[in-house]
Amino acid sequence: MSETKHNWTKQEILDIYNKPLMELLYEAATIHRKSHDPNTVQVSTLLSIKTGGCPEDCGYCPQAARYHTDIEGNDLMSVQHVKAQALRAKAGGSSRVCMGAAWRNVKDGEEFDQVLEMVRTINKLDMEVCCTLGMLTENQAQRLAEAGLYAYNHNLDSSEEYYKEVISTRGFEDRLETIDNVRKTNVTVCSGGIIGMGESIEDRAGMLVALSTLNPQPESTPINALVAVEGTPLEDQKPVSIWDMVRMVATTRIVLPETQVRLSAGRTQMTREGQAMCFFAGANSIFAGDKLLTTPNPDVNEDMEMFKQLGLNPQKAFTKKVQPQTVEAEDSQFEALGEKPKWSRPEHTIERNEAAKEKAKSPS
Repeated sequence: MSETKHNWTKQEILDIYNKPLMELLYEAATIHRKSHDPNTVQVSTLLSIKTGGCPEDCGYCPQAARYHTDIEGNDLMSVQHVKAQALRAKAGGSSRVCMGAAWRNVKDGEEFDQVLEMVRTINKLDMEVCCTLGMLTENQAQRLAEAGLYAYNHNLDSSEEYYKEVISTRGFEDRLETIDNVRKTNVTVCSGGIIGMGESIEDRAGMLVALSTLNPQPESTPINALVAVEGTPLEDQKPVSIWDMVRMVATTRIVLPETQVRLSAGRTQMTREGQAMCFFAGANSIFAGDKLLTTPNPDVNEDMEMFKQLGLNPQKAFTKKVQPQTVEAEDSQFEALGEKPKWSRPEHTIERNEAAKEKAKSPS
């Protein structure tokens, strides 16, 4: 096993990121092999269980209600629909289902009870269950854990400094507090970010400082390439280069040696050769299916063909951690408390976010 370091400095990470590419790849691949099977990649399916209408102003997100995009909103899916989608994903080779809801934070009530039932249902299919539902309290995290949740995703998105240039409706500290609440349970943490939002390399290093100093470090870290969606404040951002993606994956692998590094949004813009370099650099998870919440993603059959070409095998469920036990609702030790936590609302002004909001108000 690789030794995990929790006191990385930004300069140390920058020195790694900027190494000659071949040296960087060799170091990352060497570390990767100490903690992971280099020929195994987890296949996950991301399912949007509640789409659109989010009150946040995240500059990258087409689900924000204040921007005008072509996203069709929908109410919370039924448990039966989610089960059918999970079975389809399992048949396609996925070992994990990640359910996303366009919420600012979890609220106790019928909808959260329905999500808990979804978690119970998927865990009983012997699949890992991950949720990304926004901020949540310790009690809500405990209820998810009881239902059988395997992982909770809550991305830091960027460095603390650049975060303020992307989002004004919540604070960076809320992200850390939610992760801390998850850590008080047996649920694993999934947290990463997005590159290509106009941030500097120093910001990318800053995000990795924040992730690496968490103790324990996240069990999985998605590295997303921005998919610029028309109508969002970041619609004019140029696609990030494959070289930036490879460097970011390799640096993440070195800094977070035991973490599963997830090659997430933006894969449709990558060639198979580019993706192969990312796998060599330490990425060992992908999302399969034709959509990632609302943005395009390669078809699962294309991915399986790529796996065949590269000699990669899908990772079985619960390889890294044993399957959690599901506690039925009637046997739960935790109940809804009707909490109303005061998550922060910095609401400083981000000019491009305001411009996109005003544009959405104008007649087309």
